[in-house]
Amino acid sequence: MSKNIELIWQGHACFEIRGSKRIIVDPFLEGNPVAKIKKEDVEADIVVVTHGHSDHVGDALYIGKKNEAPIVTMVELAWLLSEKDKSLTIHDINFSGNVIIDGVKITAVPALHSSSYEGKYAGNPGGMIIEMDGTTIYHAGDTGIFKDMELIGSMYKPDIAMLPIGGHYTMSPNEAAEAVKMIKPKVAIPMHYSTFPLIKQDPSVFKSLAEKDGGIKIIIPEIGKNFNVDIK
Repeated sequence: MSKNIELIWQGHACFEIRGSKRIIVDPFLEGNPVAKIKKEDVEADIVVVTHGHSDHVGDALYIGKKNEAPIVTMVELAWLLSEKDKSLTIHDINFSGNVIIDGVKITAVPALHSSSYEGKYAGNPGGMIIEMDGTTIYHAGDTGIFKDMELIGSMYKPDIAMLPIGGHYTMSPNEAAEAVKMIKPKVAIPMHYSTFPLIKQDPSVFKSLAEKDGGIKIIIPEIGKNFNVDIK
């Protein structure tokens, strides 16, 4: 059976995922030099944040409040965000833990990185497994490559994997291509690159390396453009 999901890459690690619910992940828009949309224009049912760095928390509090949308994030970061606005619904999860919101299941998995929020320790960074409408998406957050990506792939069997390729703070195209081999998604999408000069990369390098062994489709999206991923 074919499954179809609509995605919009809003630059950096920010994706909108559209199906029966509208989800936005790592909504860094204000201050993002490549974003094509303003925080005021976002419509979302669920906001997901992978870790505490400002280029990932971004506009999560604003978008959550404007849309009366719950925020899902790692537990210590959830506590810090709750201190900023106690009126928001913020779900705190940790590795292998999950929450189900209106039929959407979100599970936290490890990421090899760091996490702080406004100068405070914000707990562990994470990746997020998002299951909606029969499609499983792995948003890896900011991460280096690590062997347990094989376990993430074998346990959750993501249809789509969103992987950072910017280097310097995360995997580069080479490491991300190796990660694809471990995760074995049907489709892989590069992210977290060329937002700033320090993480400038050519995504076609990742595409050529990741597709070398065949069987996995690589999509390089345009910022701000809707695209459909057809999973068979």
